[in-house]
This record gives sequence, C-alpha cells and structure tokens, in this order.
Amino acid sequence: MTYAHGTKQERLPEWLRRPIATPGRATAVEGLLGELRLNTVCQSAKCPNRGECYASGTATFLIMGDACTRGCRFCAVETRVPAPLDAGEPARVAEAARRMGLAHVVVTTVTRDDLPDGGAAHFVAVIEALREAVPDAAVEVLTSDFAGNTSSIDAVTDARPDVFNHNLETVPRLYPEVRPGAEYRRSLGVLARVKERCAEAGAPPLPTKSGLMLGLGETPEEVVAVMRDLREVGCDLLTLGQYLRPSPAHLPVAEFVEPAVFEELAREARALGFSAVASAPFVRSSYHAKELADRASE
Repeated sequence: MTYAHGTKQERLPEWLRRPIATPGRATAVEGLLGELRLNTVCQSAKCPNRGECYASGTATFLIMGDACTRGCRFCAVETRVPAPLDAGEPARVAEAARRMGLAHVVVTTVTRDDLPDGGAAHFVAVIEALREAVPDAAVEVLTSDFAGNTSSIDAVTDARPDVFNHNLETVPRLYPEVRPGAEYRRSLGVLARVKERCAEAGAPPLPTKSGLMLGLGETPEEVVAVMRDLREVGCDLLTLGQYLRPSPAHLPVAEFVEPAVFEELAREARALGFSAVASAPFVRSSYHAKELADRASE
C-alpha cells in the first residue's frame, strides 16, 4: 500500500500512486554522482520523481553543499551550518553534465545566507564551467532569493543562463508558516530584477520561471492571484505540483488536490499569458524542465 509521506495511516489518493520506475540508467547516474561527490535535489529533497529521472539519465544538481541556512517547513534539505564552498564543484558539475550527455542542465542550490553574496559568484562559476564543457546544452538555474541582494541577482543574470528560475513556493498568506525567513515580495522581486537587469544591459530578456506547491491550505483564488503577480513581473514559465510531506517533522498535507483542479489552474495560467505551464500532482520545478522550456520557445 502507498501511504502519505510522514504517516503510516493515511493512504495516498489513487492519482498519487505510481509504479516503481524501471532501473534504466539509474545505477550509472548514482555511480557517477558518487564518484564526482555531487549532491542532487532529487535525493536531498526526497523528490518522488527521483527514480524516473535517474532511470532516464537525468538529475538536478544541488550546489553549495547539502545544508541550508534556512528552515522552510516543507523542505527535506537539512538546516545546519553549511561547509565552506568547494572551489572544485563547478568543474565536477560540468564533468557530470558532459558524461551524462545532458542537453538541458538544471542547477539549484541550498540557501547560503552565511555568504556575503549568497553564493552568486559560485553560481556564475558553475554556469561558466558548463558553457565550456557542454556548449550546446541549455543551462537552467533555480536560485535562492539571495536575501534580496540586487548585485547577486545581477551577477547570475549577467552570466546568461538559458532559464532563470526562482520559486515562490506558496501564496503570501502562508509564508510565515511555510517559508519562515523568506518574504513573498522579495521573492517576486528576484524575478522582476532579472528582467530589469537585462533591459539595463541592453540584452535580450531571459526567460524566467517560478513554481508553487499546492495542498498547503491555499485556495484556488489565492493561486490565481499569485499567477497574476508573476505575470506582472514578466514571469514566462510556471510549474504547479502537489506538496508531499517529506517526514513527520514537516508540515502536514492540508489537501490532496485533484488533477482536475491542476488542469483548471493550467488553463487560467495560459489565459494569463504564461508561455509554458506544467500543472499536475507530480510536477516539480525541474521535472521535464527541457520539455517545458522547449514549449515556451515554440
């Protein structure tokens, strides 16, 4: 039987039960990540899609360590004092992308409030290493809010990733409970600043992307209001997925949102002008990221 994350009593609804992924290339991917001493959000965040992604030969790299300086109550990544940055990590991420033959590389991070720039320079180093090792691959970054540091946002924007993602995660009303240490307007401001920086530099606008988890107690009306806020700052791509509790220590699921609701929200999002939308229970920020980016560019 399949149970809700963090419980042994509540069974998941039928639409959240899925077959175990066939092994495929999973063993090779896990071996390579271990050899190169790389973290993935797939493993650290206990993503339900890890088996499928590893089996298909993909993974989302988690840079700057496996410890976060914040304690978001939905996230399985550990909160503790992080280790110093590893100067060799950018080259190892690039080597992994090359050996995996990735055409679309997704790089995310823990939040590093202990660093003056929030780790922006390290992000830039990773982008540059990927450009050299896999010049034909698209690079998508999923960043922290850099504590609102405009120069850090600018530095990553100037490195010209192909997609700049920053997740709002939930609706403003739930921020104090779900994302203590984060601020809704500050996160929205990250996406706004990416577009502003491109305009200041006379550069083509970068596609921006954001995502929300559903099932934390939000209403559909609140989700639509967030989507409108995202469009107002020029956000292009949107992901909506079901929150699943990583452990009993994390926030409980308030609701298992039915697939029909995800479909309706996707229709609302497209009507608002998002160039590509992924909205379904198992959707995550980097799940099928290449396909979403490709749809946006059609």
